[in-house]
Amino acid sequence: MAKDYPVNNEDKWKELIKELIKEVKYGNITLIIQDGKVIQIDKTEKVRL
Repeated sequence: MAKDYPVNNEDKWKELIKELIKEVKYGNITLIIQDGKVIQIDKTEKVRL
């Protein structure tokens, strides 16, 4: 499920990325950057059985 995060400042982006890293056990997190700023974060999580 996608969540919209109204994040405008760099410190909040950093905190959000740290949270996502802690949440993902297997998968990846992709940062989309435009003009030197993070504009989107994609999280893909795999479930190992």
